[in-house]
Amino acid sequence: MSKPKVVLGVSGGIAAYKACELLRRLTESGHDVRVVPTASALHFVGAATWSALSGNPVSTEVWSDVHEVPHVRIGQHADLVIVAPATADMLAKAAHGLADDLLTNTLLTARCPVVFAPAMHTEMWEHPATQENVATLRRRGALVIEPAVGRLTGVDTGKGRFPDPVELFEVVRRVLAR
Repeated sequence: MSKPKVVLGVSGGIAAYKACELLRRLTESGHDVRVVPTASALHFVGAATWSALSGNPVSTEVWSDVHEVPHVRIGQHADLVIVAPATADMLAKAAHGLADDLLTNTLLTARCPVVFAPAMHTEMWEHPATQENVATLRRRGALVIEPAVGRLTGVDTGKGRFPDPVELFEVVRRVLAR
C-alpha cells in the first residue's frame, strides 16, 4: 500500500514555524509529504529545515526541474493539499486563481481535497475582502478552517491565530479517510 501523498503549502507568515510540527506528525505517521513553501515563507523557515523534516526536495520555483513539470505534477499526484499557514495574500491568490509561484500553480492543478489553515492578524481575517475570498474558496469545495483565538504577533490578541498543529493533523487524517 502506498503512502498518502500530502502537499504542505506554507505561505509567508510568522506561523510558518508551527507548520514544522504538523510536518513532523504527518511524516511520522507514514505520509509522503512534499513541502511547497512560498519565497516569503522561507524568510521564516528555511528550505533545509523543510527538506530535512520531509525527506523530500523543496522548491519555490516554477522554473526548477522544468523537465519534471513540477508546477503541474505536484498537484496532480497529491492525495491532499494543505496550506498552513494560509496568509490573507495566499487566500486572495487562491480565490482568484492567480498562479505566480509553485504553490499557487499547485493549487490550480490539484484535483484532490484542499485545506487552508489561515493565520493572520484579526483585522486582516475580519476584512470583507478576506471574508469574501474565504467564502469563494468554500463555495468551490475547499475546507477553510477557522483560525484560533489567542496571542498573535507582538502584543496583539484575537482571532487569527494559527490552529493547533495537532488539530490540523487530525483534520488531514479525517479528510484523507473519506
